[in-house]
Amino acid sequence: MKPPPFEYVAASSAADVVEALRRYGDEAKVLAGGQSLIPMLALRLARPSALVDINGCRDLDGLAESGGTLTVGALVRQRALEKWGAAHSPLLVEALGWVAHAPIRNRGTVVGSLVHADPASELPALLLCLDGVIVARRKGGERVIPADKLYLAPLTTSLESDEVATAARFTLPPEGAGWGFAEVARRHGDFALVGCAAVLALDGAGAVSHARLGFFGVGGTPVRGAPGEAALMGQQPTAARVAEAAKAAAAALSPDGDIHASAGYRKLVAATLAERVLTAALSRCRRTG
Repeated sequence: MKPPPFEYVAASSAADVVEALRRYGDEAKVLAGGQSLIPMLALRLARPSALVDINGCRDLDGLAESGGTLTVGALVRQRALEKWGAAHSPLLVEALGWVAHAPIRNRGTVVGSLVHADPASELPALLLCLDGVIVARRKGGERVIPADKLYLAPLTTSLESDEVATAARFTLPPEGAGWGFAEVARRHGDFALVGCAAVLALDGAGAVSHARLGFFGVGGTPVRGAPGEAALMGQQPTAARVAEAAKAAAAALSPDGDIHASAGYRKLVAATLAERVLTAALSRCRRTG
């Protein structure tokens, strides 16, 4: 199939994008990498009146780290972040290695994946796990949306129709922190049936001083494993305590069942993966303080 007719807007700056979104409102779609949007257009799952191409907006490009915060512009490809992570963040490299396949990552953008908001996607869960935010611009101003306020439902965010996501900001793990990442999928490159990411840090006495646990594929949005985090904070991370934290985090989940996996299966796998990633994160920790 071919997409229905639409007007094509080639924006050259963020200001151009904002103006186009103000003009077309809900009838516009933003095109960056197009790895999700183009198939949806071809299948007529998306029927915009206007397509706003932001690939000419050089002010929406750029990848920079400052003060422990990584800022990723709206045009940064997933492969570019993967290459950056090779020298700076093995967690990013591991997570991105599960995203589709290399040709997709060469074109797909980080911010595009984040705001597409597929609940089985790796990057939204990582944004949540790393206390990330989306920077959104509209006519008259800019706002910063924390990850826990961004995701509302499958493929649905709190971005307004006249807003464009200009960048994402990730808070990088603290010094000495360890990380873990795992997922179960039918085939490599498929969307996850269940996935989990963790970041842990220890203080000088060996107690947990920082704990983040994020799940994907277990509901309509990415989910923080808050009960598991709370069970570990300030505690000595023994194997038994890690196992209990993983169980507590998984017990609080409310996954859906579908043709690929039952809700019960997803909950069981979530507990197993949570224990694995927390154990892996702990093994990579260096005590600080």
